[in-house]
Amino acid sequence: MARKRTVAFSRNAVNLFFHLLTRCNLNCHHCYINPAQHGNQTLPLETVRRWLAAFQARSHETNLVLLGGEPTLHPDLAPIIHLAREMDFGSVTVDTNGYLFNDILERVTPADLDYLSFSLDGPTPTVNDPLRGQGSFQACVDGIRKAVSRGFTTSLIYTVSRANIDHLDRMGPLLEDLGVERFFIQVIGLRGKSAGPPQALGAGSTGQVSREQWMQVVPRVAERIADAGLTVVYPKVFLAPGEAFACAGRVAENYFVFPNGRVYRCPLCEDYPLHSLVFEDDQLSATPKINEADLFELAIPEGCVMNRLVQPGNIDYGPDGQPLYPIACCLLKEEVRRT
Repeated sequence: MARKRTVAFSRNAVNLFFHLLTRCNLNCHHCYINPAQHGNQTLPLETVRRWLAAFQARSHETNLVLLGGEPTLHPDLAPIIHLAREMDFGSVTVDTNGYLFNDILERVTPADLDYLSFSLDGPTPTVNDPLRGQGSFQACVDGIRKAVSRGFTTSLIYTVSRANIDHLDRMGPLLEDLGVERFFIQVIGLRGKSAGPPQALGAGSTGQVSREQWMQVVPRVAERIADAGLTVVYPKVFLAPGEAFACAGRVAENYFVFPNGRVYRCPLCEDYPLHSLVFEDDQLSATPKINEADLFELAIPEGCVMNRLVQPGNIDYGPDGQPLYPIACCLLKEEVRRT
């Protein structure tokens, strides 16, 4: 039987999402990278070393996630991974689309990485490829099989939209066949391309699914897949009426680093120059007011302030004008695993 628990925010852990570059070989319809706000640089190895050093005081408590763009396009990804181990980061993950450029699996070992995390948005090429690019399903599946055969611990990320939520329940057999150990279900956010004109994510929409559809599909599928032995994690998204809201920006330490030096604490702020921190001359400094940190302090009935500002369509109101439920911090997760 699967058991679900809400993963509470903790000050004893740090999550560092480090974007080494913004370049990618794919052109996903829901990509959150925004070059106008995040830059188009590829960070040199020595810059990465100096920026990681800003977080080294608590490195042993820090979960480091190396991202892009596509991080395996970075020619020095292997040395960066080795550097992270030398700096005693608590865990090291690479998020990849599965093409695994620059012979990365030949240049690192399973001892160097805690997780190699792949992105796939459908159980078949017919579902996945219109969202992520022709041939991307097979490339990702081949990459996962190669990684598993070499002993790497793998996870998989599935971004739910109107275009693929009806296929989420078909992912279980594929995950078991591939030997993936952790399954992350993501909710699509109005960032990057998703904030622009509708494309393939759902006719006449931003691609976001309704509260009813999310609640009917995601928890049920998560429990069924967890019953097969995988750990499944998904964002809580919708709080129950009266359930307390907590903002990760106030009670946890999460950092989203981009190649142009911007460092955000909230991913919903990333399309805007609201970053609360910045690297200048390789030193991490606070930015002047007003920034995202000022928004974290606001208390509203809708819960997440940034959700209310940038994607209010997922909030329903009663006749009295009050929200029927609060929206959770996007970093609040539900974890389901077999007991």
